[in-house]
Amino acid sequence: MNTLDRVLVINTGSTSTKIAIFHGREPVYSENVHHPAEELSQFPQVPHQLEYRKAAVLARLEHSGQNLDSIDAVVSRGGAPAPMPGGVYAISRALLQDLLDRPATEHAANLSPPIAYAIAESLGVPAFFVDPITVDEFEPLARLSGLPEAPRNSRLHALSIRSTARRVAEKLGRALSDINVIVAHLGSGISICPVKAGLMVDANGADDEGPFSPERAGTLPMADLVSLCFSGRHTQREMLNKLTRRSGLMAHLGTADAREVERMIQAGDVHALQIAQAMAYQIAKEIGAMATVVSGKVDAIALTGGLAAWGRLVDDVSARCSFIAPTMVFPGENEMEALAWGAIRVLAGEEEAREYVAASAP
Repeated sequence: MNTLDRVLVINTGSTSTKIAIFHGREPVYSENVHHPAEELSQFPQVPHQLEYRKAAVLARLEHSGQNLDSIDAVVSRGGAPAPMPGGVYAISRALLQDLLDRPATEHAANLSPPIAYAIAESLGVPAFFVDPITVDEFEPLARLSGLPEAPRNSRLHALSIRSTARRVAEKLGRALSDINVIVAHLGSGISICPVKAGLMVDANGADDEGPFSPERAGTLPMADLVSLCFSGRHTQREMLNKLTRRSGLMAHLGTADAREVERMIQAGDVHALQIAQAMAYQIAKEIGAMATVVSGKVDAIALTGGLAAWGRLVDDVSARCSFIAPTMVFPGENEMEALAWGAIRVLAGEEEAREYVAASAP
């Protein structure tokens, strides 16, 4: 990998934009540009924030004295374009139109490629995006549910999962295409995915199924869920918010912060301990289920995301899964590194940038 390449990374979140410059695989500059709620509130929809966000990024880069003339490429988070195979893609006008006019879901991440493209165009360098949340490499059987009207869709922390699988391959001294690894991204939502010879062939939908998490409900007893939905106590919007933002640790313990849960446990809260153990139990159970996707031929289990820094959770999951494969732990999101390293692989000729195929207009 060329250690001389310099890459600017753009990652837009709900209320902030992360920016960084990498020199090869090493970050040499990083900042988190905060966007106050009162400023964001002036925009009726996320796409209307584009010029505001771009100006904020450029102002921060100028204020910090960064020399953009030395940048070899700009890379960004992918947002939610049309479903696609994973990899590194060149940002194109077709992608920008899909993200701004017909995204798979409305999210601030959809602003990352337009900002990256505009900056790259002004510098005369290429612009890329890497493994968006709409990566779809599911095998055919993984798509089927018991209800034809509700197929299983690929919705996962693709950037984190593939990047972590690459790190596992490096540690094992093997090619990613030669190993099977189960990656569990453990954050406010949880994605557990068997990466089979480099492809993300199945995963629980982090908002729909699998383990409960700090904020999400995970898989629920179906009859009870249907009864709750038709109880008249919640609108559809309120119900979706309850299942994806007010469930899991939040519902049981009143907090989604694992550090606070650990303090409760240390103070002798038996209920908090039981809930933490139940979450670890469900994570391990989902890892075990995903091991069957590769017929038990698992080279490693990898735990990543913010919760991978919670020693209690990691120990509980690892103990239950030790019969499947060794566990490797990579705490944190590592999104900026994953984005930068993807662009650098392309610049170094180790990987070829893919071309985005636009979604069909409605």
